[in-house]
Amino acid sequence: MAGELVDFNPVSRITIGSVGPPGQRVFLLQANQGTAMITLKLEKEQAMVLASSVIELLEELDEKYPRPQSKFDKPLSADLMLREPMEPTFAIGQIGLGYDQEQDLVVLVVQEIEFEGLEKPATARFWATRAQIQALSDHTLEIASKGRPICPLCDSPMDPEGHFCPRSNGHEKPLWS
Repeated sequence: MAGELVDFNPVSRITIGSVGPPGQRVFLLQANQGTAMITLKLEKEQAMVLASSVIELLEELDEKYPRPQSKFDKPLSADLMLREPMEPTFAIGQIGLGYDQEQDLVVLVVQEIEFEGLEKPATARFWATRAQIQALSDHTLEIASKGRPICPLCDSPMDPEGHFCPRSNGHEKPLWS
């Protein structure tokens, strides 16, 4: 896929989901344009930053270019679920967001992780309505929140079997109990 450009303008469906148990989840971005579909791998942190960036962008757009939204613009919850095949085409390295005022579409641009030996990384652009990108953001935040709890001392994920916390100063029991 090196150097290729995937351009879904507009998407018929776009979502982020995860597969696997907490602590071992793989996050995937999926998009469709008609029957064409692509699945891309991303990190949980990338998904969360994207979701919060979408919120900021939509707030800015609502200020500069207000428009009425209908509940019928929002994608169905079934459109936010991952679909087979879930084999990623590439892993995402860079992510960018933009807006096309003429089409009133938000564009999500992702680029493949660069590694030695790769001539040119693949790029994918997904053009989505404000309602689609809002639903993507909301769904991503919901999915991300279902992970492992975060340690209040060191901000690391805590496993059910136990958690070594460097800030607990050698204490096995949490200091806040």
